[in-house]
Amino acid sequence: MITVGLLLLLIPAGLLLYAYLGYPVAMWLLTRHRELGLPTSDPPEWPEITLTVPAYNEERAIAATLDSLLALDYPADRRHILVVSDASTDRTDDIVRGYADRGVTLVRLPVRGGKTVAENTAGRHLIGDIVVSTDATIRIQPTALKKLVRVFQDPRIGVASGRDKSVSRADQESNQAESGYVSYEMLVRSLETRRGSIVGASGCFYAIRRHLYSVLFPDALSRDFASALLAVENGYRAVSVHEAVCLVPRTRSLQAEYRRKVRTMARGLETLWYKRRALGRAGGMFAFQLLSHKLARWLVFLTEPGALIGLAILATQWTWAAGLLAAALLGILIGAAALFWPEGRKIPGPVAFFGFLLGAQVAGFMAWTEVIRREPNPIWEPTRRT
Repeated sequence: MITVGLLLLLIPAGLLLYAYLGYPVAMWLLTRHRELGLPTSDPPEWPEITLTVPAYNEERAIAATLDSLLALDYPADRRHILVVSDASTDRTDDIVRGYADRGVTLVRLPVRGGKTVAENTAGRHLIGDIVVSTDATIRIQPTALKKLVRVFQDPRIGVASGRDKSVSRADQESNQAESGYVSYEMLVRSLETRRGSIVGASGCFYAIRRHLYSVLFPDALSRDFASALLAVENGYRAVSVHEAVCLVPRTRSLQAEYRRKVRTMARGLETLWYKRRALGRAGGMFAFQLLSHKLARWLVFLTEPGALIGLAILATQWTWAAGLLAAALLGILIGAAALFWPEGRKIPGPVAFFGFLLGAQVAGFMAWTEVIRREPNPIWEPTRRT
């Protein structure tokens, strides 16, 4: 039994150390003497682009979003804005129609189908060679659009992802640990870019060549995650552009963040399984990156519950295991208190941190159960951000 307990403990611990520390270190070592740069000068003529914004019941945010997109530093005659309403039932459509004379087009789905259905529909209404995708509650910094699009001067680049910056109001700091995680993720993407390609684009703000975007995608899968794989298997690079910053408001509660993580990871797992045969065509290095960056992280969530069982077994023999088990159970209790904290009331920092860790673990495990039970959910419930 001691051997079983050690295995149950060491497998998730090994995966955790490799996915979050070993892999970034390996990428840093691989890029020390090889760095693929990105174009930094403006093109002689800016390409024609379409900005797509899927939206479902966004009457509170859509006007401010459109105002901010129209104010971006990009030639107005080379920029088109397309809002795809996923059968919204509030005033979203009426608000968007009010921008028609400013170059904003509305496409309404007659029946709600989910984000990927909206994106597939957008593919039939695109203008220009580059498609820029964003969300209805994201704020792109004024010069970021040009910085993102100019990298397509390199004919080897098929996808360019912006850099997410997690922000929130001072009175809604229940999810501040998310900021640290986002910064870490952006660092890993910068290392991957220096080596060749990132393994997934940010759904908040990314650009893709039109002929890659126009590929229809299954409704329950994640197009932004798959975009990098689509690019690489077609002979392109997918890169992260550090200077192309978008502000991503953090969710208003740990409960909302939990629901977002379940949805995002489940769709990511389904997408990876759907595109599994393309890994061979993408090449060994990209497959190594994808399995290390994504699958190894996701496997941590699947195996971590076994670590508690392993510690319980080892605690019968060793004091250090009993101490670790007690500390883990205390952390779970504190995290549970954070997850059930009344929404709208500020959570103390240490309590919120444990809530973030516990919420991420439970969300990851629940995502695995959804995938294993084959429960795809294409219907999209957007993350409501401040």
